[in-house]
Amino acid sequence: MAAARVSADQLLAQLRGFVGQRHVLTDEQSTRRFRKGHRTGEGEVLAVVQPGSLLEQWQVLQAAVAADRIVIMQAANTGLTGGSTPDGNAYDREIVLISTLRIPGVQVINEGEQVVCLPGATLDRLEQTLAPLNREPHSVIGSSCIGASVLGGICNNSGGALVRRGPAYTQLALYAQVRADGTLELINHLGIDLGETPEEILTRLQNGQYTAADVHNDTGRAASDARYGDDVRQVDADSPARFNADPSRLFEASGSAGKLCLFAVRLDTFPKEPSTVFYIGSNNPDDLTEVRRFMLTSLPRLPIAGEYIHRTAYDIGEKYGKDTFLLIDRFGTAKVPKAFAMKSRVDGFFERLGLRGVSDRVVQAVTDKMPSHLPARMQEWRDRFEHHLLVRVSNDTAEVAREFLKNFFASSTSGAFFECDAEEGRKAFLHRFAIAGAAIRYREAHQKQVQDILALDVALRRNDRDWVEQLPVEMENDIIHKLYYGHFFCHVFHQDYIVKKGVDPIEMEHRMWKLLDARRAEYPAEHNVGHLYVAKPSLAGFYQQLDPTNTFNPGIGQTSKARNWGDCCEGSGQWNGYREESSGASQ
Repeated sequence: MAAARVSADQLLAQLRGFVGQRHVLTDEQSTRRFRKGHRTGEGEVLAVVQPGSLLEQWQVLQAAVAADRIVIMQAANTGLTGGSTPDGNAYDREIVLISTLRIPGVQVINEGEQVVCLPGATLDRLEQTLAPLNREPHSVIGSSCIGASVLGGICNNSGGALVRRGPAYTQLALYAQVRADGTLELINHLGIDLGETPEEILTRLQNGQYTAADVHNDTGRAASDARYGDDVRQVDADSPARFNADPSRLFEASGSAGKLCLFAVRLDTFPKEPSTVFYIGSNNPDDLTEVRRFMLTSLPRLPIAGEYIHRTAYDIGEKYGKDTFLLIDRFGTAKVPKAFAMKSRVDGFFERLGLRGVSDRVVQAVTDKMPSHLPARMQEWRDRFEHHLLVRVSNDTAEVAREFLKNFFASSTSGAFFECDAEEGRKAFLHRFAIAGAAIRYREAHQKQVQDILALDVALRRNDRDWVEQLPVEMENDIIHKLYYGHFFCHVFHQDYIVKKGVDPIEMEHRMWKLLDARRAEYPAEHNVGHLYVAKPSLAGFYQQLDPTNTFNPGIGQTSKARNWGDCCEGSGQWNGYREESSGASQ
């Protein structure tokens, strides 16, 4: 095989020839922030390679595949389930991790109604590109806060806060695939004429060398999930609105979880609309259920967003997510990736000295001395109510929403609402998204008390009125804090459990899965399986069909890490989602 002829040193020399010496990282310190996940996951790599163009990415990929190495594709490395990093070191081949952040292009087509995003494009950059056009991408202020990539969202069928738009999804992509015979093929399903050979296609795309006449809008392929609005309105349906393993939303790049090498995706954009935010609090979960049902069934148009925060999550987020909130509030989301990179370098230095979480503890000590950053009315609602709901509606439906809330809470003793001004609305949603990383900070600040964080994202059935989780007493006794927050109108909840020292979080997670199975919930809902969850047979079959040699991201969804899958996933032909079309580079 080719692997026997290409040594590690020979492969590294090839890679350096493609991208330059400084962009092939091999030492432990320089590779740390790439091979260690944002929340979980870590392992060894032969090299981290940083191509600076699509053609360099193709050349690196060709060399790694020819040398029979594992390839892990990575953009921003912001995933929460370890899906874009190695998972331990039990692999049968060396790993080449390809970081695409040096290829950040966003190309506007069809007068701004669509975009083509290259591998390193972040949601923040896409949002900034579209702002002058008064349009916005599929997801805003959520994953964009931590610099998440556009292509990463597509690969993971990521969800998001925007009720009308559903999971990140497209059927229009340019990607490379390793066939069953080990050959590498570039497949152009962008619907844009770019030439015949991979070199021509990638160079023309990189340079934007195509015209409006080359862009086809009659491909029969979608650039977003148009049916989600109908799905989420079905509040009496006895199934979740969305979840990662939904076979109907697995299509080539979409949901591929790194089992293909993506070079570009083509996506719809959306008009930016003036909006109004209502802040709702209640001590009775049924109040929020009734608000949800009205907003989804009786507004003339779907609400834009509906975000839930439990009081405990509010408190942990206020204290341990303050630095994230202030960083974004004062400097914008564009600064966040650089802050994470600097944090990783600092932590890596101290970890070599046997000291973990130094940056977290220092930052926490500083922010503890700072005054509260949240608006006064939010703080009042926090004291009064256990459950909080942030509702954003477009202004053309605001009056209907306002009258409903006035009437609904007029005689209520359990809840109330207020209409946010622009500053309150902005800070309320920013606080909601700062909560997402607060449990990690809590863990690092309380290492003697905390074993680890157990993080689940769960899709409940659309008709489930008992959405407040009730845990057995023995499980409650093993938990310090429970953080519940999420996309309430979609019935997708993030559930972070801060586990007491000495408790096995993996064993607890398996107990949690049994409880969720009993509730007929689906999980994960929007962060994909990564290396934490078990891929269901249909999802594992999809992965195997995309990557029959198991070259890309082996072990995802706790599948086999072995070349050609070993004994994994027999019967994967039962996958019943969309079938990949056979196509070559010239299409």
